[in-house]
Order: sequence, then C-alpha cells, then structure tokens
Amino acid sequence: MRFLDGHRPAHDLTYDDVFLLPNRSDVESRFDVDLSTADGTGATIPIVVANMTAVAGRRMAETVARRGGLVVLPQDVDPDAVTEIVGWVKSRHTVWDTPLVLTGGDAVADALNLVHKRAHGAVVVVDGEGRPVGIVDEAACAGVDRFARLADVAQPATVAVPLSTPSREVFELLHTNGANLALGLDADGRLAGVLTAVGALRADIYTPAVDSAGKLRVAAAIGVNGDVAAKAEAVLNAGVDVLVVDTAHGHQEKMIAALKAVRSVSPQVPVVAGNVVTAEGTRDLIQAGADVVKVGVGPGAMCTTRMMTGVGRPQFSAVADCAAAARELGKHVWADGGVRHPRDVALALAAGASAAMVGSWFAGTYESPGDLRFDEQGRPYKESFGMASKRAVGARTRTDNSFDRARKALFEEGISSSRMSLDPQRPGVEDLLDSIGSGVRSSCTYAGARTLEEFHERALLGVQSAAGFAEGRPLPSGW
Repeated sequence: MRFLDGHRPAHDLTYDDVFLLPNRSDVESRFDVDLSTADGTGATIPIVVANMTAVAGRRMAETVARRGGLVVLPQDVDPDAVTEIVGWVKSRHTVWDTPLVLTGGDAVADALNLVHKRAHGAVVVVDGEGRPVGIVDEAACAGVDRFARLADVAQPATVAVPLSTPSREVFELLHTNGANLALGLDADGRLAGVLTAVGALRADIYTPAVDSAGKLRVAAAIGVNGDVAAKAEAVLNAGVDVLVVDTAHGHQEKMIAALKAVRSVSPQVPVVAGNVVTAEGTRDLIQAGADVVKVGVGPGAMCTTRMMTGVGRPQFSAVADCAAAARELGKHVWADGGVRHPRDVALALAAGASAAMVGSWFAGTYESPGDLRFDEQGRPYKESFGMASKRAVGARTRTDNSFDRARKALFEEGISSSRMSLDPQRPGVEDLLDSIGSGVRSSCTYAGARTLEEFHERALLGVQSAAGFAEGRPLPSGW
C-alpha cells in the first residue's frame, strides 16, 4: 500500500477520507480474482460476521460459511449451546440450503411464521416419512384463512432432483420449468435441501469455507473473565475452527493473561484476540499468543464508546498501523467495525487486513437471529443492539445478584435497540455478500491484483475531502 504523493498524512484517516486509484492492469475479469484469506482461518472470502447476539446465529453461520466467510458465535452463548450449534452447522450441506419444513396438517399461520426465516422464502410440506408433497410460499397464503391446512394450499414441486445434481443443471431445470425452488432429495427420496436459481449460480461462483473433513467452518468467542482456560477448552471441544478471545479493551493485562491461558490448552486452531488500535497493542497480543488481532475501537454502528469516552481511533489508520505491525511478525489483523459500504471492505484489505468484520449491516437480513418486524409503513426490519449496551449487559449478567447487576447497569456503552431495515433489493445476507464480493473483486482488477495479498501490495491511495467523498455517491433520484 502506498499513497499517491508518497507521503501518508500526519493526521489519522477514516475509510471516507481515502480513495483507491486505478493501476495498469492485466486482470481481465472479476472472476480472475481469488478472494481467499491468508490468515489460516480457511475463509475463501474476506468477510467475518461479528460476534453480536443480534447478528451471529446458526442460520447466519451456515449461510455465510457456504459462501466462504466465517461467523463468530457470541461469547454469551452457553458452551452446551455452542456444541449444539457447531454440530448443526457442520451437518449442513455445502451447496443445498436447509429447507423450512411443515406437514400438510399444519396451518397457514405456521407457514407465515416461518417463510421469513430464510431468503428462499418458502416452506416445503412433507409427509410422515419426510418426502416432499408440495411447496408453500407467501403468495400461496395470500387471501387464505390463517387456520387453513397447508395440504389445501401447497403447490406441487416441478423440480425435485438428487442432491448430487450439479448446480448448473439445477439452474437450467429451474429456468426451463419457470420454477423458483428446486428440492434436493436423498437416496430414499426424502427432502434434504432446497436451492433457488440464484443459489445455483452462487454455488458456481463461491467456494465454501470447509474444514479438513469437508464440513462448514464456524468460529466462537470467549471473554477474558473467569476460568478462561476452561472456557476455551469447552469451546474447542465443541469443534470450532477459530477461537476468538474478545473484549472491548484488548490492550490490557487481563487479555494478556487470557491469551496465555488459552495457549495453555494447546489450541490446534487459529486464535484471534482484540480489540486494539495501535501497533504496540498488536505486537503485545501477538507475543502473548494471538495469530490474528482484531482492530477497532468505536467505529461500529451500535457503539457509543467514542462519544462516551473519547477513546478510539479512525479506522483506516488503525488498520494500516496494526496490519503493518502484525505482518512484521508474520501474523494478521481483522478490521472490526466501520464497514457501511463495499468500498470500506476494499479499503480495509488495501490497508493490510486479511478480512473485514461486519456486524450491524448484517443484522438487517433474513438470516440474522431476530424476528422480522414491520414499521408503521409496513417496511420490514430487525432489531440490532451493541454488545456493551444495557440489553446485552443485562443478558450477560443474568446470573449475578441484583446489586451487582444494578451496579454494572450504570456503566453501559452501546445502543440497546436500533432498527436495521431489510433492503428490498438485498434482503438476504448472501445478497450483501454478492455486493461486497463484486466491489472487492472490481477493486482488485483496478489495482491489477489477482489475490488479496497482491491487492495490498499494489494498492495506490489518495486522500480526499468530505466533498470528494460526497461526489462519489450515486444520485438515483437526480439532484
């Protein structure tokens, strides 16, 4: 990475402050770009879903890993639940999506409660042996009594094929039959998965993030309090592929001790720790045992740290300095927070991060754990909240006595409730991954890079004013 005039400004920079310039390039297509990370996590796209309760759950973990990314389960999840979730994610198919299933005797109301749980937006009606008998989507339920039986409204499936059917063939069958959803069947004819036409295309574009056994990858976080070694061992025994040691202020003695405790159980997976914003903090965590350091204090959409404390640092400069320090030691950083556009991911990678961590942006998707709600105008949204907010702290301290809970409640940082609208054009997390991936691939072609490491090496940046940033915004409604 280098700056246009050869000199980086003396003041710190945010993502909005910088821009990338095109280089002479022989990269002819976006598909010539390999987005695999080099940090040992096994991700094939540089996206990590943040360990936020409102964002990271089993549906998110399955879907993102299928497209090559990584989801970090929150530290508040009980170890037994982590074991169950990890086992469930690793039992999912790497191409076919998990179906929503009901029986013919279930009510239309049951289907309507389920259809928004996944982006494919349909419930498959099965018989007592798990064989499909029809499909129900929201359109099929329109104008129908909510207590009507699904057997009366289900539409026959026109495309039902073995799971081994190539995705390109599934796409052609859907296109030929004018169908929206293909059903994947096991050897006994039982329903095992579903695939949309777009899903079939994605299966040809993305490479799933899988472990040595070919199972989807998933990460999990632990905190720095209590018996860290025991917590780490429990999470590792659950079968996670990456262990994240997480606290808001990562450059502290308790984190150093926590990393040493984690290393005492000899983890065979990458260990991530954070958060920090300085080169010194990065070096200290790496020397204590971190393979990857999370960078970012205060840039998150749900975070009030900078306004409450004045502590933090503009994210681009934080990532650039920390990444340089990590690379000197043969390690890596994740850019955690502040991502609001695909360009921000590209800039984080240009600064030297191996991946960008995204939180609230992904809360407004079908795959996030929250229930779908509708505002006064009927627009869909989901709730998001910060992990240091009253809501999160209340959940985290539920086993404390009332006095200690009340005392901790006086010192919260973060927004407890925010509406994250579902983009009607991109309501699923895969839609957002498409957008981010497209942007990053194009950035690489402009830079003349075929890999993310080449992108970092070749990235040429300039500094712009607020007016320069505003100039780059599209004006779909004119001006």
